[in-house]
Amino acid sequence: MDSFAHIKTVYNDITQRNIEYLLTIYDDSEILHDLIDSLFIRHIKISEIYDKKILLKPNWVRHSIHKNDNICLCTNEKFIIETTKVVLKYKPKSIIIGDAPIQGCNWNLLLSKTFYSAIDKLSSFYSVPITIKDYRRIVFDPKNNKLEQERHSLDEYIIIDAGKRSYMEPITNNYKKFRVTSYDPDRLFEFHNIGMHKYCITKDIFDCDTIITLPKIKTHQKSGITNALKILVGINGDKNYLPHHRVGPIERGGDCYPGYNPLRTASELVLDYANRNKGKRKYKLYNSISSLLWKMSLPNQEQTLTAGWYGNDTVWRMVFDINLIALYGRKDSSIADEPQRIIYSLCDGIIGGQGDGPLNPDPLALGIISLTNNAYLMDILVGHIFRLNIDRISMLREAKKMLSKYSIFLNNKKIEIDDINNISLDVTMPPGWIHYDK
Repeated sequence: MDSFAHIKTVYNDITQRNIEYLLTIYDDSEILHDLIDSLFIRHIKISEIYDKKILLKPNWVRHSIHKNDNICLCTNEKFIIETTKVVLKYKPKSIIIGDAPIQGCNWNLLLSKTFYSAIDKLSSFYSVPITIKDYRRIVFDPKNNKLEQERHSLDEYIIIDAGKRSYMEPITNNYKKFRVTSYDPDRLFEFHNIGMHKYCITKDIFDCDTIITLPKIKTHQKSGITNALKILVGINGDKNYLPHHRVGPIERGGDCYPGYNPLRTASELVLDYANRNKGKRKYKLYNSISSLLWKMSLPNQEQTLTAGWYGNDTVWRMVFDINLIALYGRKDSSIADEPQRIIYSLCDGIIGGQGDGPLNPDPLALGIISLTNNAYLMDILVGHIFRLNIDRISMLREAKKMLSKYSIFLNNKKIEIDDINNISLDVTMPPGWIHYDK
């Protein structure tokens, strides 16, 4: 199948490219439905949905806690509802809507009662079972220091080892540097070592016939952007399997931040100890000490405990591993040489996110939706729309190497990649990325 990406603008002229107007697009179910339906009609075959098991994978990163989270943090609920309606017209056998938010997400606050009610009504009207799933095996309430593990049996997942095909392999000589900021590092070492790179993937990926991801287009403090590639990280049910960075400064073999400082090193060591003791009384104490030590080191914007800067050379590798598994992984836990399933990305960029994404974004009046069957291509296009230097962003630079034959469409017209600059705009990057192009 040849690669394509089709972008549609939802504004009629540039004066409508503002938050107030774009919010009306979400509220107009007829317009939203027609936009999504037109992309399906042009690019998705009826046979890929009819009598098939469909997985819809939204971007449900966390419940809303800031003023504008409801419009720029997660995939808009109305966008998901209208996508579900379009899929149901093709008469699928079943639909699953699932994701794995961050461990601190309160699922009960993530989705509205209106959303559940709409999905229930659609399921009943079309006589198609629709299941909403939280794929997380572990949740943690940091305020109350409450850790809940083994929420789902491992039988609901496939453990797949990318082995030497892993993009992590070239940086695995010192695997004990791998970290996920808020997780026990010892667990991570169990799954990533030289020649071994394991991931905990929901069985739904292998049981479904067609996968449609529904990303919210945003900036990302670790990877630059988050969209069609990074959204698939949510099919992994246990983030203990997901390296996000390497501990320490780049001067000492890490990629968490630039500039060695003994206080920062001490802060990281104390944080490791805290994360090994989640749920115990000592957790809060040592987490606080870690934060204090970090502040005492007088970090700049590029120096964060979460590796939220342009020098992060780990997270894109993990993202590429997940995409490799999603497309080529088999239920017997092996990885094939040929694609095993169809994956589309229907991107919610009506209102995107900029600034300190993915968790603390500000609204971005982007005004687009898009459909693609190639996540690498789509994210490169987003990079162009954001007016970014593709070659200075690891994930996008490496994505360019994955492309061969492809077609790009803008509002039903075939274009060249440079033509996408006609809808580009200036975007505020995360704090650690302000100087990425220097």
